[in-house]
Amino acid sequence: MSYAYPNAPFRPARRNSTSGPSNILVQMQNALPPWAQQWIAELRAQPRAGRRRSPSELKAMGRSTIRRVVKIANALILFWVWTLWWGERTVFQESLEGCGWGEWEKWPSHATPHHVAFVADPQLVDPHTYPGRPWPLSTLTVKFTDQYLRRSFSSMQRNLGPDSVLFLGDLFDGGREWATGTTSSPDERYKKYKDSFWKKEYSRFGRIFSDQFKEGDALSRDPLGRRMIASLPGNHDLGFGSGIKVPVRDRFQTFFGRGNRVDVLGNHTFVSVDTVSLSAMDQPDPQTGSTGTGSGDGKSPNEAIWKEAEEFLNQMNVHRAKAETHELKSLRGQAEGYQFHHAAVEVKEPSLGQLPQSETVGLPTILLTHVPLYRKAATPCGPYREHYPPSSSDEELQEDEQNSLKISGGYQYQNVLTQTISNDLVSKVGPNLVHVYSGDDHDYCEIAHREFSGSPREITVKSLSWAMGVRRPGFVLTSLWNPIDPTTGKSLEAISPTLQNHLCLLPDQLSIFIHYAMILVLTLVVLLARAVLVTIYPSQSNNADAGPILPLTKVQRHVPTSSISSSTIFAPHGLASRGTNTNSRSFEYYPEKGHEGSPTKGTFSGQGHGQRSGNENGKGVLGAVWGAFFGEVWFVAKVVLGWYIFLIWRW
Repeated sequence: MSYAYPNAPFRPARRNSTSGPSNILVQMQNALPPWAQQWIAELRAQPRAGRRRSPSELKAMGRSTIRRVVKIANALILFWVWTLWWGERTVFQESLEGCGWGEWEKWPSHATPHHVAFVADPQLVDPHTYPGRPWPLSTLTVKFTDQYLRRSFSSMQRNLGPDSVLFLGDLFDGGREWATGTTSSPDERYKKYKDSFWKKEYSRFGRIFSDQFKEGDALSRDPLGRRMIASLPGNHDLGFGSGIKVPVRDRFQTFFGRGNRVDVLGNHTFVSVDTVSLSAMDQPDPQTGSTGTGSGDGKSPNEAIWKEAEEFLNQMNVHRAKAETHELKSLRGQAEGYQFHHAAVEVKEPSLGQLPQSETVGLPTILLTHVPLYRKAATPCGPYREHYPPSSSDEELQEDEQNSLKISGGYQYQNVLTQTISNDLVSKVGPNLVHVYSGDDHDYCEIAHREFSGSPREITVKSLSWAMGVRRPGFVLTSLWNPIDPTTGKSLEAISPTLQNHLCLLPDQLSIFIHYAMILVLTLVVLLARAVLVTIYPSQSNNADAGPILPLTKVQRHVPTSSISSSTIFAPHGLASRGTNTNSRSFEYYPEKGHEGSPTKGTFSGQGHGQRSGNENGKGVLGAVWGAFFGEVWFVAKVVLGWYIFLIWRW
């Protein structure tokens, strides 16, 4: 049978529906989040250009836009963005607001002080720090402690720009354990860590500190340039006393410089002494068991360990004179080095080939030691000690056991130097000793050594790391001003004292993490409550992308299209509103898309159909709640985690 269609216009063949552009756009639209699909649908439903929208349409569009933007999830995301910015940036800036040099130093208006920052015990976390901590917790510990140190040091440079930065030892935590070419750790757990591991730790130290040091160049006013000195060793770098291995110390000095040295900074003479090695003088030899500084055969036990530091102290006048003379020559703008007389002499004629003699100028002297000097037991450390504040407000309190630095020792450590070592150290450094800076204890301590001439004060500097037992790490800033005559080295103004100190406290990282945890709990509670309300009371929800109202049970049978009420309205997600009553029983039908979006089978939700029991209904409700909950959690988490990764990656 044939049919004719006169005057019918020609129609080209329809393209394959699976490859048509319109179908591709539909698939792309279906892949978008529900709120984006709703937004596109509303755009399509808007009047075409040229037709003015009525006030009611504009009002409805405004309400719809507000509902999409003002959502609980979006509000939580904004709250997290602000919180993370505060915890990763703001707290570091705020912690240094009171540390600006002009906030605390008190010099005449014409003064040009030299600014010094003392850093103690960064103790880079390594396998020695928490040997039983499993992965990935161990890796995260290293990551976050390094990040804290880098941020703190970078903030110090960018905001304060000290002219000199001096480290007070314990740069590493397990530096003494890592093998050299001839030694290995006595602990079986660390024998596998070779010399290459120590060198990687050295590079790590450089990335954290050396790379950030240049950030303060623009703020320095010292015409002789800035300096960072990290050669003073601690007991975690070398060991302590007779436990030190000479190859381990040689390696440290090869990379960081000699631990015994003299530097002139801001017209003050800084004397650094390797006291962890010097302490071997009055410790028993690990092989012979003898003690003291000498033995019957003329040799001293542990001599290879303490000899270098002792010889340095015995020649202190020579070292000081050389350093101070060199500084005066630099201030006068003279060429570096020494001038020799050029003459032909007899071989036996002495002295002409020697360096010209220098004289000690007598600049104020500052002693640097990793281990604090000896003091009487229960000597109070003052009000800035974190763990144990003073037990009394009496500033003249002579004893305070809890507030004091404990006089004790153990394997590879000693809280204070012995009285013998301390007396020898102070007497040989010189009569101009005005201050002592030390580390090792991790907490702050400040005392006056009245047993020594001039009662020099000693400050034990806090650790810079939040993993060293203090909640508020810190560092000490020192302002030096001692104007001198470049020719004679004599002071031009009678100033006493010539230095001022200020303790800077850093953020409490543990409290920041606790704050994050509290916000996380609040976020989960809010999103869970929202999921319950949206699932059980959908009409009260203002979300345009709300999911199904009640749990759904799929019916494995074909449902004729005619059985569906014509008043049923299909929501953007396939969510239907209430249909008309059928046999006094309400039901909802949620079509599922088949080919070309045609409904092939349906989902019923309602009462009276006998298709599920009360237990199944409860499980379905719970599943719908959890589904909505995890969907919102993921929506918030992917934005917040991305922002957090950006913050910790960028700085």
